[in-house]
Amino acid sequence: MQEAFAHVGGLLATGLADLTDDPAALDSRGWWAVVVTYEGKVTCIRFSRVRPAPLPRAPWRPPGEWRSSLDRDGYVAGVQAIREAIADGIVYQANLCRVLSAPLPAGADIAGLGALLARGNPAPYAMTLRAPGVQIACASPELYLSRDGRVVESRPIKGTGRTRADLLPKDRAENVMIVDLVRNDLGRVAEIGSVQVPALCATEEHPGLVHLVSTVRARLRPGAGWPELIAATFPPGSVTGAPKSSALTLLEKLEPVPRGPYCGAVGWVDADARRGALAVGIRTFWAEEGLLKFGTGAGITWGSEPVREWRETELKAARLLEVAAGEGLGQREAARP
Repeated sequence: MQEAFAHVGGLLATGLADLTDDPAALDSRGWWAVVVTYEGKVTCIRFSRVRPAPLPRAPWRPPGEWRSSLDRDGYVAGVQAIREAIADGIVYQANLCRVLSAPLPAGADIAGLGALLARGNPAPYAMTLRAPGVQIACASPELYLSRDGRVVESRPIKGTGRTRADLLPKDRAENVMIVDLVRNDLGRVAEIGSVQVPALCATEEHPGLVHLVSTVRARLRPGAGWPELIAATFPPGSVTGAPKSSALTLLEKLEPVPRGPYCGAVGWVDADARRGALAVGIRTFWAEEGLLKFGTGAGITWGSEPVREWRETELKAARLLEVAAGEGLGQREAARP
């Protein structure tokens, strides 16, 4: 079996020491890689050695033909169903997603894909992980939760375009709606009066895209740790909808396959330093049962135009799929060990 490792923020973690599905481990000791699927399956992996180092060199081969869990007609119908639910007062917003899958060629190593993403689509919360039952190459731009002692922060993204001019009033309204949801979620485990919004609807540029990003900050109440924090806020509000419980019920009916790590949480926790950062699992590839998978989606409101929302899912996926195919990087570079 290939050696397990995690690479994040220029650090390489090796020496698999523990693997558990109990998030309470994140408040114990050691350095952990963390993956939580959208459906709530928790994987915490402790590594014994963490040092500054590049990603392990590994080969990558482009995947086969991509297939989508929802085609254009199915996605458009889903958008229309969400708009009907909004009209009926069931939800205010919901994030409709689809999962792409393609055959994974023999010999393709997730570390090779992680290296391609680092060059072709650098991201603030990038992470590559290979461990028993988990193979992920993440290029997420979105912070789900960071923690420094008792101070926690979330930076939800809502609103995406190629340029600033593409961002619409609908995008700002959607962002504000999700900020309210995140404030309420954090308020369940925060000291009273500590929840703040230092930045609302700031514009951030990422490779090929611009986003509206807000920041929500709070201080954990005494006795609350990672298990309570995740339980209070998961799944991330930016990839579910509002009200969250109603959106989750609706999306379960509209999405034909599980999201897996997509829209879940991917990141690290240093239990000794009481620090950590978990990204929202977007712009994320994962290998599973001989397939490479990738998710994409869009937030749907009453003002959504169904075809435009489909195109937004294509826009979000396009650059990442090009990188995975080695396009623009040269086939020799894409395949090199």
